Amino acid sequence: MSGPSVAELLLEIGVEELPYQFIAPALVSLKESAERLCSDQRLTLQSVRTMGTPRRLTIVVDGLAARQTSITKEAMGPSKAVAFDQTGQPTKAALGFAAGQGVAVQDLQVRQTPKGEYLFAAKHEAGRPTAAVLVDLLPQLVSALSFPKAMKWNEAGVRFARPLRWVMAVYGGSVLPVKVAGITAANQTKGHRVLGAGEWVSVRDAGSYLRTLERQGVIVEPQRRRQLIEEQIAALCQKAGLQLNQDEALLDQAVYSTEQPTAVMGSFKETYLDVPEEILITSMKEHQGFFSLRHKQTGKLAPHFITVANNRVKDMSLIREGNERVLAARLADAKFFFDEDRKVRLNERAKKLGGVTFHQKLGTMAQKQERVGKLAGFIAERVPSGQAELRQIAERAAALSKADLLTGIVGEFPELQGIMGGEYARHDGEATAVAQAIREQYLPKAIEGELPKSVAGQVLSLADRLDSIAAFFHVGIVPTGSEDPFALRRHATAIVRILLEGNLQLDLQRYIDQAKILVSDDGFKGVQDSEKLDGQRITDFIFERVRHYVRVVYGFRDDVIDSVLKAYDQSADLVGLVQKMKAIEIVTRKPEFDPLIVGFKRAHRLVEKEQWECQAVDARKFQDPSEGALYDAVVKEGEKMGFALSAGNYQEALNSLVGLRPVIDAFFEAVMVNAEDKAIRSNRLSLLKAVDDLFMAFADFSQIVVQGR
Repeated sequence: MSGPSVAELLLEIGVEELPYQFIAPALVSLKESAERLCSDQRLTLQSVRTMGTPRRLTIVVDGLAARQTSITKEAMGPSKAVAFDQTGQPTKAALGFAAGQGVAVQDLQVRQTPKGEYLFAAKHEAGRPTAAVLVDLLPQLVSALSFPKAMKWNEAGVRFARPLRWVMAVYGGSVLPVKVAGITAANQTKGHRVLGAGEWVSVRDAGSYLRTLERQGVIVEPQRRRQLIEEQIAALCQKAGLQLNQDEALLDQAVYSTEQPTAVMGSFKETYLDVPEEILITSMKEHQGFFSLRHKQTGKLAPHFITVANNRVKDMSLIREGNERVLAARLADAKFFFDEDRKVRLNERAKKLGGVTFHQKLGTMAQKQERVGKLAGFIAERVPSGQAELRQIAERAAALSKADLLTGIVGEFPELQGIMGGEYARHDGEATAVAQAIREQYLPKAIEGELPKSVAGQVLSLADRLDSIAAFFHVGIVPTGSEDPFALRRHATAIVRILLEGNLQLDLQRYIDQAKILVSDDGFKGVQDSEKLDGQRITDFIFERVRHYVRVVYGFRDDVIDSVLKAYDQSADLVGLVQKMKAIEIVTRKPEFDPLIVGFKRAHRLVEKEQWECQAVDARKFQDPSEGALYDAVVKEGEKMGFALSAGNYQEALNSLVGLRPVIDAFFEAVMVNAEDKAIRSNRLSLLKAVDDLFMAFADFSQIVVQGR
């Protein structure tokens, strides 16, 4: 009697407490590796799911086939002429090929191929039982997991984030004799350290595993823990009349730091509310993993917090009181730093930045701050904002922008850079606009984060990021592949977002060039040819971020994006470039667009092939009315397009080009460009060069792919 055709695999890796940041990525990796390894081993399955807590990483494979899929492997060997002698006996070549393939020489087949008759070996490989395959496969699955930090803890020499303490491997209800890191798998697991009393419990499948562990105080599924935490927090907030300060990263921390989450609300002294709320929120989050709360009516920070304990007892007051004592000490330290910081003005701290290294190849933070100040003033002068004092504000903010790096609070909480600088600037009596610009200089902090709201903040953020990119490119530190240790791609994305979402029509190329000059003037040793290459390389680098942005935000076609970016002139106004893309994207939907592009490309290829230089068109040499009609249309539409471009009306400018389609088509139907008369031929090429130049003044339409209808 045959057994079931499919069965369930349950694997649990029991460990010492993992850092919460490691768990979610490990579960993703575990799932991907299991799917890949099963596929490689010809093991069919229905689904793979993972679960995990700080003490366990678990994978369940449902519907896993009982045997590998059988296959027939074929290999081509030597030609028949080489494989057999004149008497038809196999040669050494045939014998060697058969031995190498593990088949008898008489089982080799002769087949006709395009190259002639050749020997083939066909070897049928029956599928092994899945249980036998898994014994070899599961140790590979565990060893394939990688972590930001790993250790060795026994003679097995296996590296893992924390020491492995047990392995549970059950397939179809039976234990698999898997050995991982010196541990032999069983069908037993351990529950919660406290609630489970440290006892071993047996399981037979995923269903009993989940039920048994829940009785032992462990909720294995992260999604269930997340739901419980959210429900508990909502209930506490409802009862207290408060609202949660939403923080997804903190919620993830709570989910992956617990096996039995229990939310508890605590309090701290109201006197600490005199400290800026960013300090209190950061102290609660970074030091303790606490959620901060606000009053529903006012939105102001409340003197309460919520912690998620990894325990559940009848009286949670001891846990609450213990957390309150620890937080009180943390907040007292934060208040001390804040009070001490305000005794020294930012202006005085800025003078000491010469002792702070920006980068070993790029001098001090004082040098960077000075460059940023010059660049910020340069940009501010050219921002069409109507603020006469913008340069003064931007330069003053830049002069104080890095001073908070020397404060106690930023030393304790580096993520408060800029925020505390703005707070201390306000305390020192600096203008509100200056304080706000300092506060906003690092925005956006994430790819989709909040942008600077003030123009001065936008200018300072642009200057700081352009300086960083120019400086690192100058010394040859350029992102490669996934390596980007100084987050230059994030800086470039931020520049793109500030310009486009802030609708700042600025000449980015000019600012890139100025940033490059300022870095070079500081005397840092650049890489070979950096003087020639940096400006264009930086522009190309930022344009790659533009490409990504407009693909994601606007869904533009790649050929439309390339047509504009590859034809940009030295004024890299990103707002204008994106408006051109929008105009092209719209006009591509018109029925006359594809035929227009076909006509343009014909003209473009002719002048490109001849490498034709711009020459004056001589109307006296026209031999057909279509030549004069095309020339008149180019002059007329060229004037209209030039006026529309200068006014920023890109749709109107593009309409001028679309209107040329009939006269271009008529020209190619009526005349042959390569006329026998060289003068006539040259004149027609010059006319087509005028057409090409007119199109290229808007975008490189040779990049456009004709879609067809």
